[in-house]
Amino acid sequence: MAPTFAQLTTMHVGGPTGEFAVAESTEQLLDLLRTAEDRSLPILVIAGGSNLVVGDCGWDGLTLKVASRGIEISGTTVRADAGVDWDQLVRLTLEQGLGGFEQLSGIPGSVGGTPIQNVGAFGALTSDVLQSVTVYNRDSRLVEEWPVSRCGFGSHRQSVFKHSRRYVVLSVTYALRETTQSNPLAFESLCGRLGIEPRQTAPTADVRQAVLELRRSKGSIYDEDDHDTWGTGSFFINPVVRQVPAAAAQAPSYPDSLGIKLPAGWLIHQAGFPPGYGADFGRGSVRLSSKHALAVSNRGDATTAEVMAFARHIRDGVEEVFGIRLGPECDMINCSFDDPQQPSPQQPDPQPRSRTTV
Repeated sequence: MAPTFAQLTTMHVGGPTGEFAVAESTEQLLDLLRTAEDRSLPILVIAGGSNLVVGDCGWDGLTLKVASRGIEISGTTVRADAGVDWDQLVRLTLEQGLGGFEQLSGIPGSVGGTPIQNVGAFGALTSDVLQSVTVYNRDSRLVEEWPVSRCGFGSHRQSVFKHSRRYVVLSVTYALRETTQSNPLAFESLCGRLGIEPRQTAPTADVRQAVLELRRSKGSIYDEDDHDTWGTGSFFINPVVRQVPAAAAQAPSYPDSLGIKLPAGWLIHQAGFPPGYGADFGRGSVRLSSKHALAVSNRGDATTAEVMAFARHIRDGVEEVFGIRLGPECDMINCSFDDPQQPSPQQPDPQPRSRTTV
């Protein structure tokens, strides 16, 4: 029996898959993609399901799970298949004496998701160490290798791959450093955990351990036994504004290529939604994480409709206080903040030709 999206995602919500297949190699992934295209079948490509929310109606097409596992290390160049578990790769490269990934430790998901989201944490970004991305172009049906300059990085968490129907990431190549010492570190929380001053360095193994401890303290490392982690990590994307509204003048702010970036977690908390908020909302089945106001969590038996209704409640509350409208950082299929009542499986929403997520 095909799994449901509640079984395939870390938020544990979502309805049935139509057809379901697992690609255990890049060659098998390409074969399954081309076969589905020959049948004009809508395709949803997933891996770890850590950044995905699917409607209660599910997806009436082919759900293709990427489980490719190839890793090649040549000197300081690392190539990994899209299906490789991200933190497995971080741990392996550090064991091989290669630095560059340590600040990205503990992030859930797969290698294929790193260029899509331009994954980042504690001052480090995927684009800092990315060398190239190998993609399947669904329009030309050809495999292409892209340099960093073609990926469209720039504003917070953006790339040409994000929410794209055209490209499927097959593998990613990174350029690391032969070192056991980190780059200069800037985040105060990380420096404090390491006992160093900002702009100092630390052993990469120590940085990884400190990052993992900080992420666990915020419920940001997925644990099946901990409902605080039944989510997508940062559910709302940090908003980028041209001008900070007067009501948000006290918010921390950071420069961005499109303006000024504000932390969504700060806005949510200051709007009256502290960590753990939601026990009195609906059935209490969806709440903010008790450790982190930016994470929306399924307390065990939530539906996608309930997640959307709760997210809309938070979004509208922040907008009322600050005049800033939050949007999702996660990929949402057949659901939206503004339509929490999901269609039935017999009458699914109109679907794009394909979607790619992590």
